[in-house]
Amino acid sequence: MLKALDEILSRFSPILLEEMEAVKLMNRIDTKHIARTDQLIPLLERMTESYYIQQINGKRIAQYHTLYMDTPDADMYLAHHNDRKVRQKIRIRDYEESNLSFFEIKNKNNKGRTKKKRVKLENTDYYKNGQVLELMDKYAKFKIEGLIPQLENFFNRITLVNKDKTERLTIDLNLKFHHLQTQAWSDLSKLIVIELKQDGNCRSHAKEILSSLRIHPNTISKYCIGSVLTNPELKNNRFKSKLTLINKIINN
Repeated sequence: MLKALDEILSRFSPILLEEMEAVKLMNRIDTKHIARTDQLIPLLERMTESYYIQQINGKRIAQYHTLYMDTPDADMYLAHHNDRKVRQKIRIRDYEESNLSFFEIKNKNNKGRTKKKRVKLENTDYYKNGQVLELMDKYAKFKIEGLIPQLENFFNRITLVNKDKTERLTIDLNLKFHHLQTQAWSDLSKLIVIELKQDGNCRSHAKEILSSLRIHPNTISKYCIGSVLTNPELKNNRFKSKLTLINKIINN
């Protein structure tokens, strides 16, 4: 599959990191989908003419590492589990190709919009970072001293941007999770997570392509699913159907 993936990615016209400023979409509507890895090539084949691919230092597949913070009682996880419309996630994300790290706060409102605020990190001592503390004071419901590292994930990402630069499509593959409290690992490398990010819920060529491949919208949180798979002590009733769906997709 790697050879076929490299070949299909080479057909896309590139968009460079500095050009991506026009499609940051920090206040957006997110639509998520999940699919099997063998659906990736057919999906990409239908998008080569209509989308750019993000290229960083000559690479078209980026490596990501995310560290999720939460309270010791996993309050942010539970807010999502209990279906609170207004909720928050706090994370540190490392973009390995560009050698950048950001402390990020993602707030979802009751209209379904996601607003992301972030500051660049120069070191890992974020508990004493003035910019982090200021960001937390402004946008977080929690204090940094009340949070602990809960979960980390590792994945590769393909980022596509439509030619009008009004939407971004990310495709995450080779997903792995590690829970920092239980020390358990989980591998979801047979699954891909697709996320369409738009300024509004408008017509999208990507949506049409996904629908034609029978890849339908499915709400999924990498933090919540990774937590359920690696921490058996967590309340997980609401996510059981999601785990069943994931297993069905993987084993179909």
